[in-house]
Amino acid sequence: MASAHPALVVKAGRERSLLQRHPWLFSGAIARVDGEPQTGDTAIVVGADGKFLAQAAYSPTSQIRARVWSFDSGDSIDDAFFAGRVRRAIAARAPLLDPQHTAARLIHGESDGLPGVIADRYGNVVVLQLLSAGAERWRAAIAAALADATGVRCVYERSDADVRQLEGLPPRTGAISGVLPRPVTIFEGGLCYTVDVVSGQKTGFYLDQRDNRALIRKLAPGRRMLNAFCYTGGFTLAALAGGAQSVLSIDSAADALGLAQENVARNPAIAGARAEWRDANVFAELRTLRDAGAAYDLIVLDPPKFAPTAAHAERAARAYKDVNLWALKLLAPGGFLATFSCSGGITADLFQKIVAGAAVDARAEASIVGRLGPSADHPVALAFPEGDYLKGLLLRKAA
Repeated sequence: MASAHPALVVKAGRERSLLQRHPWLFSGAIARVDGEPQTGDTAIVVGADGKFLAQAAYSPTSQIRARVWSFDSGDSIDDAFFAGRVRRAIAARAPLLDPQHTAARLIHGESDGLPGVIADRYGNVVVLQLLSAGAERWRAAIAAALADATGVRCVYERSDADVRQLEGLPPRTGAISGVLPRPVTIFEGGLCYTVDVVSGQKTGFYLDQRDNRALIRKLAPGRRMLNAFCYTGGFTLAALAGGAQSVLSIDSAADALGLAQENVARNPAIAGARAEWRDANVFAELRTLRDAGAAYDLIVLDPPKFAPTAAHAERAARAYKDVNLWALKLLAPGGFLATFSCSGGITADLFQKIVAGAAVDARAEASIVGRLGPSADHPVALAFPEGDYLKGLLLRKAA
């Protein structure tokens, strides 16, 4: 099998991560390339001693020079391989998902053995993101496998994330198979949401926050809530359904706010009069609210990715500290703050330190009463800690 593919020879002593089944091989770990692999081609990875290590997708423009498809030399990387991986990922989620939810993540990249592949199901639509050279190379096979395994009416591609530029890939969007229905709607916890799969954030909805929306719904009865960076109102609807006294939702994206208001209207059992929407810069608006003497019993901070890599961590830390400081100032005694970071460059330990520093500067006494993360359809492989991107804290301010 090795003779059928180019080979990446790893420098002596640099094979340890692969032996521990980490799926990335960086350019600096490669001693030489035997053959002439093209972008996305499968290459054999061998140690300095010539022993087999992995089969991986080659990416000549990325610092992550190869992403592992398999650590088994007996696997054939072909259409059947991807069909099997897709079926395995979907089957693994079956016992973890509640049938009342009609949306779920089906494939979570490296943690499902499919580096660079993200697939989310929204009812009769699967939204597919291909973020690496290898995923792009096997685009047709992956899309066909998803259509076959799910029976959905449409597989829609949203391969427009910035990370594709690092792979030397242009953005690509549009239906791969079928016709995209309009609107795309889902149900979560008995609530109906419209999902903007064409131009919304990520694949259109923050599926990773499902369990945390349920938590906010549980905490909401009778509380005055502030939802900062509200996007299309996921936490807002959950709080209103849970009986929040009022919810102020802030975002700087007018389109997202409009869709959020439509989502409230789609749920007639929710009292829309208890919701207020504000198109504003969150950082500035939190200061304005504090100056006006506002106070809230429940606050959610779910900002966008401030630090995509560790190189951005210092600047991102300042932003996270600032927004948490003002939120803690706005939090009423005995109130709850659910604060999140989805930045890969901010570790859970660093995030806790940032929030602790914000509490000191805000002169707020608070305790951690819960550690929050993604829902179960976003698994994290033990050998790939980089997949643990969403981290959150539930704080309670002293009464």
